[in-house]
Amino acid sequence: MTPHRNIGFVAAAATLLAAAPLSAIFERWTWLIQATIVVAVVAGSAALSRLARAPLWGQVLAMLAGLTLGLTWIFPSGAELLAFIPAPGTFAHFGELTQASLEDMRSYGVKVPDVDSLLFLAVLGIGAVAVVVDVLSVGLRRPALAGLPMLAIYSVPVAVYLDSVPATPFVVGAAGYLWLLVTDNVDRVRRFGRRFTGEGRDVDVWEASPLAAAGRRLAVVGVAVAVALPLAVPGMTGGLMNNVGAGPGEGNGRPGQGGSPGRIDLFAALSGQLNQSQETELVKVSTNEPSPFYLRLGVVDDLRPSGFQARVPTGRPVTRGLPDPSERTPRGVERQRYKATVEVSKNLNMPLLPVYADPVKADDLNGNWLYDSSQQIVFSNRENARGKSYSFEYVRSTFSPAALRAAPSLPADSPVKRQQTERPSVPEVEDLVGELVRGKSNDYDKVRAIYEYFSVENGFTYSLSTRDGSSGQDITDFLATKVGYCQQYAAAMAWLVRAAGIPARVAVGFTNGSKSDGGTYVLTNRNLHAWTEVNFGNGIGWVPFDATPAASVQGSVRSAWAPDTDAPEEVTPSPGSTVAPGAADPSAGPNEADRLDKDTDQGLSLGGGDPAEQNRVWPWWLAAALALLALFAVPGLRRSTLRRRRRRVRVRAPSATALAVPGQRGETREVVVGVDAESARADAHAAWDELLDTLVDFHVRVDRTETPRATAERLAREALTENGDAATGVRLLGRAEERARYARDPLAGAELQPALRSVRGALAAGADRRTRLLAALLPPSVIQRWRTALAEQSARIVTTSGQARTQMLRWSPRRLLAGRTAR
Repeated sequence: MTPHRNIGFVAAAATLLAAAPLSAIFERWTWLIQATIVVAVVAGSAALSRLARAPLWGQVLAMLAGLTLGLTWIFPSGAELLAFIPAPGTFAHFGELTQASLEDMRSYGVKVPDVDSLLFLAVLGIGAVAVVVDVLSVGLRRPALAGLPMLAIYSVPVAVYLDSVPATPFVVGAAGYLWLLVTDNVDRVRRFGRRFTGEGRDVDVWEASPLAAAGRRLAVVGVAVAVALPLAVPGMTGGLMNNVGAGPGEGNGRPGQGGSPGRIDLFAALSGQLNQSQETELVKVSTNEPSPFYLRLGVVDDLRPSGFQARVPTGRPVTRGLPDPSERTPRGVERQRYKATVEVSKNLNMPLLPVYADPVKADDLNGNWLYDSSQQIVFSNRENARGKSYSFEYVRSTFSPAALRAAPSLPADSPVKRQQTERPSVPEVEDLVGELVRGKSNDYDKVRAIYEYFSVENGFTYSLSTRDGSSGQDITDFLATKVGYCQQYAAAMAWLVRAAGIPARVAVGFTNGSKSDGGTYVLTNRNLHAWTEVNFGNGIGWVPFDATPAASVQGSVRSAWAPDTDAPEEVTPSPGSTVAPGAADPSAGPNEADRLDKDTDQGLSLGGGDPAEQNRVWPWWLAAALALLALFAVPGLRRSTLRRRRRRVRVRAPSATALAVPGQRGETREVVVGVDAESARADAHAAWDELLDTLVDFHVRVDRTETPRATAERLAREALTENGDAATGVRLLGRAEERARYARDPLAGAELQPALRSVRGALAAGADRRTRLLAALLPPSVIQRWRTALAEQSARIVTTSGQARTQMLRWSPRRLLAGRTAR
């Protein structure tokens, strides 16, 4: 039973290693600590059940009981018995956590904070996988099948992670799976008997089995290919956060500076490089609409104490058809259908496609692109917008103030109202909103009062030199100083509208850029912008309001329901959107833009700008190549270092002489005079060890049972027949090693290093090119020595653990009960 318990604990450890990819989902390591506790309890329960010789179904029940106890201790409900024994209330609490996890999975994006519901789901899944892996590995002795539940863990981050899952956790999980297979194989071989090669030769303890060595090589190569292939194939890596950072307001143009990979942090993008002097083309759009509104890119609608964040979008493929809002048009709303063609440059690297509001048909896009009808955005978990060209039809809605004023408020139980009016409690904001909407009887008048509050007349000005952010503190600072840019204006208005009980969110996209002939607009980083969208009832839906001063935004557009409050005189716009007086003309050239305020919204450079500031990939490839070369160079450097070290072991008395002394039968023998005998022996041993390593490097058979003289004669007869100097040298090395081992006086004064060089040169000359290359870069002698050391260390650990288990068996309940019965 001992081997079974050993495999059981290895299966538990392999399960934890297989759960390593979950580190890409959670912000902290709490999940790993809790999962380790639960898996340890499951493994302990399995070991105790096998100690009691329980059948397989009994072992499964014991592991499930251990899983329940572990979950009860980590996620208590307060109704437990003795703090870890579950009660009926405990299982009700587990059901509540499971139900809450379904909602939290839709609300949170990676990386996920320590939320009890999601932690419970992760720990429960890992514990269940530990039970299945133990049953397959120990109960059914099919450890290869245990890779399927382990793979199920890895599929979780792959499914929810917008960016590519890091390679390191995959390697860790693969190592755990290979460890389980090796442990099972070793156990089977030990129970079978001794190991033999295919030729029937007995395999020594230190020598690896050829079949096992081939299996390990295939496993290592397979893992390496699985990691390297996604890095080499275009389109299998990358995500929004590869090009959008969450750095400080100034930003440096480099990706991923402190952001949360996987969550679309559009506010982090807007606050990145608003002051960049370099203008970069991002999008070119052609439309048959005379005066289009802003081109939308994403939505930020999750308001938390830290500020606005983007929700993880969900939707259906654009190839399956899109909803058409023109099928139901309320009175006072005009909806017309237009067509647009978009060309995205290589500087916009996002999993989001720029589209106008309410697209109804998309062309030139595959099923990997999805449409979220609630956020009205097109996104993908697999592809990127960079370099895309596509066309789509959309419905442009214009609203009359009378229709918006007559629109009823959404009911209190409306999901849109519940979700889009959530906000932290900020007393300053609540008091201000109460003053602004006092006496207003409908939603539109309340929104207009808040919208008109952000005017120059009330002291608001535009500036890029403010701190970015949309938390409660940031909003109160903005309302106090009344200085900010588009992010503060859009977020503050959305917050105030929510405080008035009306659904609101922030949209991010492009204003109208420079217009060329044929209705084509060129949009650059200076056209990136944020504005507010408010939801009205009666089927009207989301209506845009841009509170940012129009004179400071290139390509700004105003409308009949949201006119320019800073205009010097009243303007009656057309039913569609028009350019407000004082706003930059969309068709204005660079000289016209120079007349704007010095704080004109410069937008954001997403992957564009100065080429020196772009995200360069080649340094990472170069660093990876250098690291790989350094890794491959380690065995060769180790071999060279060992050769130099052996060369430094020399006789320390060069003036020594050898006298010929008559023997007992008339022969003479050499006696070393004035020479350190120990140094001479060390010199001979070092030379002989170097010779053996050289033979291993050049694939010459080494027989450890031969004497040095017999080995030297065999080499001179078989491998060095065509080189007399090498044959003489190897005989000298054999004689020196033999004298160092068995004689009272070692051989001194011999030129061992020249003999070694001649033997090595002769072996290299007789070997093929591949053998010489491997001997220089990946010396087999070094690899074999490392493998032997690893095997010895593993055997030492196994022996120590076996001794510990033997000591623990002395306290086995079965043994104690048997001893008591004997009495």
